[in-house]
Amino acid sequence: MNKLTIIPVLFALFLISCEMDVLDISPQDRVSEDAVWEDPNLITAYHNELYNAIPHGFYLHMYSKYTDEAYNSAPCCGADIFARNTFDPDNISQVGEGDFWGGYMYYWDRGYEYIRKINVFLEKAEEDLGLENQDRMVAEAHFLRAFTYFELIKRFGGVPIVTQTYQLGDEVEFVRDSFEEGVQFIEDELALAMANLSQSYPSTSSEYGRATVDASQALLSRVLLYAASPLHNPSNDQEKWARAADAAEALLESGYSLYPDYQELFTLSHGDSQNEVIFSRGFTTSNYHETPMHNLNRRFEAYGGWWGSNGPSQNLVDDYEMINGERPFLEDGTVNTTSGYDPQNPYQDRDPRLNASIIYNGGEFRETTFEMWVAEDGESWGFDSYRESGDNPRSHYVLKKFMPTEGPINWETSYTMKWPHFRLAEIYLNYAEAQFELGNEDLARQYLNEVRSREGVNMPDIPATVTGEELRQRIYNERRVELAFENHRFFDIRRWLIADEVENRPIRGMDIFRNMSTGELSYSPVQLLEKIPWEDKMNLLPIASDEIRRNPGIEQNPGW
Repeated sequence: MNKLTIIPVLFALFLISCEMDVLDISPQDRVSEDAVWEDPNLITAYHNELYNAIPHGFYLHMYSKYTDEAYNSAPCCGADIFARNTFDPDNISQVGEGDFWGGYMYYWDRGYEYIRKINVFLEKAEEDLGLENQDRMVAEAHFLRAFTYFELIKRFGGVPIVTQTYQLGDEVEFVRDSFEEGVQFIEDELALAMANLSQSYPSTSSEYGRATVDASQALLSRVLLYAASPLHNPSNDQEKWARAADAAEALLESGYSLYPDYQELFTLSHGDSQNEVIFSRGFTTSNYHETPMHNLNRRFEAYGGWWGSNGPSQNLVDDYEMINGERPFLEDGTVNTTSGYDPQNPYQDRDPRLNASIIYNGGEFRETTFEMWVAEDGESWGFDSYRESGDNPRSHYVLKKFMPTEGPINWETSYTMKWPHFRLAEIYLNYAEAQFELGNEDLARQYLNEVRSREGVNMPDIPATVTGEELRQRIYNERRVELAFENHRFFDIRRWLIADEVENRPIRGMDIFRNMSTGELSYSPVQLLEKIPWEDKMNLLPIASDEIRRNPGIEQNPGW
């Protein structure tokens, strides 16, 4: 364990006094801390707010642009430091510490802020607070504390595990617990949670969106998968993979099923009937998000669509298979001539999830055909070309996943599509990966094929002839396309220790040229962004320099 002393800034996050003098209940009302714990309604409001500890993905800067899923079409607010891999201890806190701009990518301050809030609640709840559902609310708090610590350890590795609050003047010395100790703490918290949670809630229930036994098990599945992966399991301890497999297996027969329409799944709101999402963040007309305005392009007007800020990359498009199950490109990047891929008709006969997730030239959305071409002489262009407006993504791809297929798109609309924290397809993929690493390739293929055979996707089964390293790469790629834009890729390439390959490739888009006499189109991939050379220290985020200076006992992550 690395020893550290938490003083001024980090320490202040664990204070009851000074930090909790007032609590915002609504924009007009502020009440004292004492009043909160005397009123069951205010306690419930305090408890419900704890769910904000968990980052969702509906921000201006989605995590997709911080890796090879998307091009950063809105280079503001510090986002470029992740897009270009130029983050370091001196600048890392410039982005991600606000839910609109960066989605709490840095998360250190945010995480410990909510750990303090959760600790306050758990300490108060040691007494009878007069709450009808106090045991359940305590269990939810343990789930939320587990989730918050996972968000920290997946970014930083080992972090201080703090389970109580402190007063000004207390002499306190913390240690920086190891990653393994963090995993064990999360397991213990989830065990406490599951003892008093409901198994699940139907999506039509007013309680849907609260922590459940199934949500806890899904979190455990993800945590143990990370713990078994090469970044945190350099000896390839098979017991870790077995525990990851067991955690996923516990959900396989829990009554969930793959939703039959992949595109529609991501436009559903809380209350819409479905049986794939295990745990999600819901939104309402008074607590909404603006993701369509951040990601759709100028065609939808209303402040220019806010730049189409997360423009899907050619890197990602290239990894969608052909409808026959063949990869369009070989390992060396050349066209796989046996696949049927045509570089001048690049979107024909591709995995249906490509069309469900990304708008491309000639693609349709809301009964509109998108035109991203530029005339060969450069004198004219399609309405959706970056030449028409900076609000059209330079990659010439527009995000379709999560975009509503009906209703107005403007600043006045309250968008309520839910963010899927956990869904059955991820559990299948977790299980497949763990079983592969245990040597059970037949089981791995079976659950990969479950994902691929979703109604409306119907991709061919991966055959038994695909084995060994080739099968591992198919597992990685299936996760890449199925979970695209869901905040997995940034962390997956790190836990797999393949970021040195992925992040050293430039981010590319597609240029489309039109012969104005014949109407013929030609397609040419274009390099948009070259990142700085990858260094292995980037597998973990650095702790901000200001934190280190204020707390000399904190040891920086290796290499930083």
